[in-house]
Amino acid sequence: MANTKRQLFLKRRMRVRNKLRRVNAGRPRLSVHRSSKNISVQLIDDVNGVTLAAASTLEKDLGVVGKNNVEAATKVGAAIAERAKKAGVEEAYFDRGGFLFHGKVKAVADAAREGGLKI
Repeated sequence: MANTKRQLFLKRRMRVRNKLRRVNAGRPRLSVHRSSKNISVQLIDDVNGVTLAAASTLEKDLGVVGKNNVEAATKVGAAIAERAKKAGVEEAYFDRGGFLFHGKVKAVADAAREGGLKI
């Protein structure tokens, strides 16, 4: 039976997330979601089940509404690093989900690192 593209994506996402949970217990998770039109990032505390900070291209103050390119991803990464500092988080682990670590996903991670967030 052939797997669909969506099934393969979900399988890859769970494989990545489960491995990260085993390795990085106790640290918040920086989760990335990339759609065809937007990119969003959340800083999640899995122990308490709360979102500590979030950033997205849907926010008007970032100036990249409706854009989904490397520039927009860089701005979102810088915004999440700034909001993480305000929330008192200096260290997190990067959850790329089922997305490959290149292009926009890599731009988010690099911008967050440059902003002072230890990933």
